[in-house]
Amino acid sequence: MANYDLIVIGAGPAGYVAAIKAAQLGKKVACVEKERGGGTCNNWGCIPTKALLKNAEMYHAMTHRAAEFGFKIEGLSYDWSAIIKRSRVVSDKGAAGVDFLFKKNKIDSIKGEASLDKAGEVKVTLADGKVETHTAAKILIGTGCVSRPMPGLPFNGTTVIGSKEALAMPLQPKSIIIIGAGAIGVEFAYFFNAFGTKVTVVEMLPNLLPVEDTEVSQVLEKSFAKQGITALLGHKTVKTEAGDKGVKITVADPKGTEKVLEADVCLVAIGVSPLLPGGSLKIGLTDRGYIQTNDRYETTVRGLYAAGDIIGPPWLAHVASYEAIQAIEGMFVPGFKPKKVTIFPGCTYCHPQVASVGLTERAAKEKGLKFKVGKFPFMASGKARAIGESEGFVKVLIGEPHGEVLGAHIIGPEATEMIAELGLAMTLEATWEEIESTIHAHPTLSEGVREAVEIAAGHAIHV
Repeated sequence: MANYDLIVIGAGPAGYVAAIKAAQLGKKVACVEKERGGGTCNNWGCIPTKALLKNAEMYHAMTHRAAEFGFKIEGLSYDWSAIIKRSRVVSDKGAAGVDFLFKKNKIDSIKGEASLDKAGEVKVTLADGKVETHTAAKILIGTGCVSRPMPGLPFNGTTVIGSKEALAMPLQPKSIIIIGAGAIGVEFAYFFNAFGTKVTVVEMLPNLLPVEDTEVSQVLEKSFAKQGITALLGHKTVKTEAGDKGVKITVADPKGTEKVLEADVCLVAIGVSPLLPGGSLKIGLTDRGYIQTNDRYETTVRGLYAAGDIIGPPWLAHVASYEAIQAIEGMFVPGFKPKKVTIFPGCTYCHPQVASVGLTERAAKEKGLKFKVGKFPFMASGKARAIGESEGFVKVLIGEPHGEVLGAHIIGPEATEMIAELGLAMTLEATWEEIESTIHAHPTLSEGVREAVEIAAGHAIHV
């Protein structure tokens, strides 16, 4: 038994960041994790998917666009197992990095499954079955979420899978049905299609990436169609059959007309479910099963805190880390008032990339806000044309009468990198005039931000 200032349960983007921050503040810290450092993001999410998507982008460019750049490629092939292995190596290095940071910051890393039976105490079941009990003045839960199964279509690990299994498939499927067109579904659709798998995406809402700006979704839908991805939008899944060799999925269009789809594999990407710690301690939950917290990230149990995906949306690694730091500084820094997440970017790493921050145009209209829209197409960007990536646009919503940025939406090359400037602008409450007066290097993709602002202000130069 050991006594700590803080015990963190879970070593994902919320957990390991919380542990390190507390240790930097001079606290004695332990982190309990049943698998390995980095959580879903590093091991079965953000990082390995980006490794796979880079492979897909390179292969698609070599097979479909080589001639455009003056290259002749003959006899090109790929090794599926090597592609999967590369993503796992990338993930391994991330996990090793978390271990290094724990050692550097003198954090006790405890491998096992944590449970909570009473306040201030954590029981840990180790791999050999032994149980340790540790106490702490404060405990933070950062256990995250897992893929949510579809009712009537449970995961079987082979023909019906979640994102975790999709990342490490030993054999490439010839065909795949993806149910759900959020970020996970769309990214895997791009990945599998790039290597020749027949991909069908089924989404009950009218657009791909339904939470994004409608114009962005429409551009992505056209791009996916050109790439050969079938997207059945506004379609409900009404019947499912899964066997050892494949699946049959019956879907109905908006008029109720049914269609039977068949494929080797079905990837269910309809969302996530909270992964609550075990034990008998009663913790207040939301109506969707996530942990309730107050303005200081404290639960209904005094001294017990939670941060990250386990407290509900948005389910994003960068949001989880932000919440963790806010929670820790609220615990241990006198006078610090924790902040809740307000402005945050959302990124989807398909091709073309999609990124956004703030309000969509439809949300701004629903709120009755007065605003101007500036939209700069990448086809008017010298840098985008030079690199052969002129698909998409930068779109900004400028509020009236003050000229603040209400929202920004980018679809196109390096959108996920470019969105940071607009997030910073919103955080600093910059106006369109301040963005316009900031000199952007030429030629760059980021010039598109300034150009979009100029268009909103009626000062367009290049369109």
